[in-house]
Amino acid sequence: MMRSMTGFGKGTAECAAARINIEIRSLNSKGLDLSLRYPSAYREREMGWRKKLGESCVRGKVEVNIHREALGHEAQGIQAEWLEKAMKSLQEIAGEAVSRGDLLAMALRLPAPSVSEEIHAEEWAAIEDAMEAALHDFDHFRLREGEALSLDLKANIEAIQQGLDQVPAMEEERVSQLKVRLQRGLEGIEHDSSRYEQELIYYLEKLDVNEEKVRLQAHLSHFLEAMREGQGRKLGFISQEIGREVNTLGSKSNHAPMQRVVVQMKEELEKIKEQSLNVL
Repeated sequence: MMRSMTGFGKGTAECAAARINIEIRSLNSKGLDLSLRYPSAYREREMGWRKKLGESCVRGKVEVNIHREALGHEAQGIQAEWLEKAMKSLQEIAGEAVSRGDLLAMALRLPAPSVSEEIHAEEWAAIEDAMEAALHDFDHFRLREGEALSLDLKANIEAIQQGLDQVPAMEEERVSQLKVRLQRGLEGIEHDSSRYEQELIYYLEKLDVNEEKVRLQAHLSHFLEAMREGQGRKLGFISQEIGREVNTLGSKSNHAPMQRVVVQMKEELEKIKEQSLNVL
């Protein structure tokens, strides 16, 4: 199924010591650009998380934030213990002249303490649960965006197909106009009829677009097949091939109505190229 490179996911889990909140955001990128932010106490698990996130996210500029909120006795214990130590240190500096109330006020203005570096198994499990929930939410978001992209791309391909379907009828008109122009140019001039036929065949071969029509039809079908695989890079390569055939069709058309159709096909192709950049 098609997925968008743009995504957002959030997961939350709790244990006795802390509440873990994880957010994952992604934008378009040619490869995987992974940014990971977390409390320093979690540093030992970074490589494992990077591997897991890389396998799940595949491509995109991905930003992952892991936030820890201390709960219960741990939060209270850290705050009380730290305040006592801070007040003791401040009293040693200021001396006995400063009251305990003033020491407390000064301690409260100091930066908050960091959490304990010791992480228990229960908290690691909570982090993994939050990570799984965030990745699931993230993937679901990408799928929803991918469905919307798929509908837009199909509409663009159908528009190009409609333009291609108009070409055969225009070819007959174009050949008739070419014959008329050649005959008018030869009016009043003595010419060899066999030479005229040779020149006509030469121009018709030069302006023949049958190969371009066949190749363009094949590329449109291939694009629809690749959409089911959901590979953004492959869609980009096929859209380039579609562009080559459309450009050649336009250069060979030599017919105003056909050129207008080609311009419309090019407009749809530009939309396809832009949308394909957002496909995973």
